[in-house]
Amino acid sequence: MIDLRLLREDPDRVRASQRARGEDVALVDSLLSADERRRSSGVRFDELRAEQRTLGKLIPKASPDEKAELLKKAGQLAADVKVADAERDAADTETRELLLQLGNLVHPDVPVGGEEDFVTLETHGDIRDFGAEGFEPKDHLELGQLLGAIDVERGAKVSGSRFYFLTGIGALLELALVNAAIAQATAAGFTPMLTPALVRPQSMAGTGFLGQAAQDVYHLEKDDLYLVGTSEVALAAYHMDEIIDADRLPLRYAGFSPCFRREAGSHGKDTKGIFRVHQFDKVEMFTYVTPEDSQAEHQRLLEWEKQWLTSLELPFRVIDVATGDLGSSAARKFDCEAWIPTQGKYRELTSTSDCTEYQSRRLSIRVREGKQVRPLATLNGTLCAVPRTIVAILENHQQADGSVRVPEVLRPYLGGREVLEPVAK
Repeated sequence: MIDLRLLREDPDRVRASQRARGEDVALVDSLLSADERRRSSGVRFDELRAEQRTLGKLIPKASPDEKAELLKKAGQLAADVKVADAERDAADTETRELLLQLGNLVHPDVPVGGEEDFVTLETHGDIRDFGAEGFEPKDHLELGQLLGAIDVERGAKVSGSRFYFLTGIGALLELALVNAAIAQATAAGFTPMLTPALVRPQSMAGTGFLGQAAQDVYHLEKDDLYLVGTSEVALAAYHMDEIIDADRLPLRYAGFSPCFRREAGSHGKDTKGIFRVHQFDKVEMFTYVTPEDSQAEHQRLLEWEKQWLTSLELPFRVIDVATGDLGSSAARKFDCEAWIPTQGKYRELTSTSDCTEYQSRRLSIRVREGKQVRPLATLNGTLCAVPRTIVAILENHQQADGSVRVPEVLRPYLGGREVLEPVAK
């Protein structure tokens, strides 16, 4: 959530942010009104309680005639205090509910618009000309079947559409990717973490995933637990309700977990293969820093993502995501999109978001600097979303005979294999 003081002092900035996101601007005025009621009812309650305490001291000293009148007044005050307390609680609840609906303030440099209004910041690597090499590229599913690596038919039989098995070399390739990603993160100073896949409602709401993204979340109603769509949720809530000494920052974690997404609204999109699925594994970077360092940390996370994709020898571009595609928690987001040959376009492989103080305020995570205690900043960045990375590797490193060249960074994790060979013709 944003700082209520900022809302009071500069409501036009908040309105502009909501407008840029394509969200309800009227929410700002509703929130200002609720906040005013919250504060005025709080003042009224405090005044009545003070009067009640003063009266309580007078009653024992009063004469019998005075005491009867004071007791009558005390009874009325008690009723007034009860009403004022209820009004204060109602206004406080309304203010918090409205505040939780408000998205983070977008960074002023973020391009304004929808999903297609991003700005390309840089491009890396060379796109292969398969025509010049004399063969038509196969898609990742055909390659995965040739290699005995991907089985979507049995995935659908067992679990339904958008599920899959990674088999044989496919399973080994996932493990290689995860181990290589964790090795890079560890070398960069991240603490490896294996995180819970089920979280409580306050953890999911605190990270902002019960707002815009709620339709994509799996909820276990009997247990009132949520399946995470990313380990960001567990890593953000890891320090929930804690005060962290400033000399411990930055805190950097690399979480590995299964991820679950309904993919609501994606009917007909990426139905073939394993690019868009309901369950996948991911290595996620998550950091806690002071608010003043969040923009610099955002660039660091982006550099680590670029390092990873470069080590996989993939052609990719970096985009500055537009306001309407940020998600409620992010003030700014950069995506790294890899080239997918058979689609003839770049597709998102990694994403990194600067969430400023938005999540820490919701989760009550603060930093202590001397005598000052204040919210800190949180950031996240995908290092390796496994299925999409496998898609990019198979398609970009395929050879005419259906084999796939293994990027050097993965070879130590695949027993020295330089090429993945077909097992079926």
